Amino acid sequence: MNLLEEIVDNKRGEVIARQAQRPLNDLKAAARNVALRPKFSEALRSAPIGLIAEVKRRSPSAGAIRDPFDPCAIGKAYQAGGAQAISCLMDNKYFGGGEDDFRAVRSAMDLPMLYKEFVVDPWQVWHAREIGASAVLLIAAALAEEDLAGLKEEVCAAGLEVLFEVHDEEEMALATRLECEMVGINNRNLKTFETTLETTLSLRDQAPEHAVVISESGIRNAEDVALLKSEGIDGILVGEHLLRREDLKTAVHDLMGNFKP
Repeated sequence: MNLLEEIVDNKRGEVIARQAQRPLNDLKAAARNVALRPKFSEALRSAPIGLIAEVKRRSPSAGAIRDPFDPCAIGKAYQAGGAQAISCLMDNKYFGGGEDDFRAVRSAMDLPMLYKEFVVDPWQVWHAREIGASAVLLIAAALAEEDLAGLKEEVCAAGLEVLFEVHDEEEMALATRLECEMVGINNRNLKTFETTLETTLSLRDQAPEHAVVISESGIRNAEDVALLKSEGIDGILVGEHLLRREDLKTAVHDLMGNFKP
């Protein structure tokens, strides 16, 4: 069992436990009373290349990323710096995230937010709606095509958008079959954890027509951003590079200063 399989297996157990405490129908009823947030894709397209700034405490590969970690202050700084959207990690066991972090960021600013989670069940989709997400991550490598298709329909039913994450040509072909409107190309090899922007550059032209295409991981400086913009990338997702800087607002300016809306 590789790390992704382990995380997904653990996540299924987590969701079963949460459903026992709060049934799906109860969650749906509450979620439908929550006003929809601004569209994630529109926010990204409002800039020459949109920035999704990530709120993440730690990762299995990098360990702890920022100390002290104040999700409310991080969200405010990202918005002040000019980010178009926020990604917040939901997994606690492996990434230290969770609902408390998401709600803290949500209360601090009004940007669209991505529910960055290993989504395996419709319960999580409606949880995302209830706590104020605009988009939900679906990972092509995590589930079978039939399961991904069903979850994509559930996300649409909840009034949210899907960010469909791919790593290779086969997964990009799946994004096309599922008619995904927002595709994230993860530059991190899930087996070696090495990152290279060549992954984005090689897959960009295979993305579904008219999709918003986002490059994720391994983006470290303004030169990387300029390269991706020149190749037709619509947005980038950056976490660790920003979070390791003391001044987050300045870090966003330094990364994206040439591509302000």
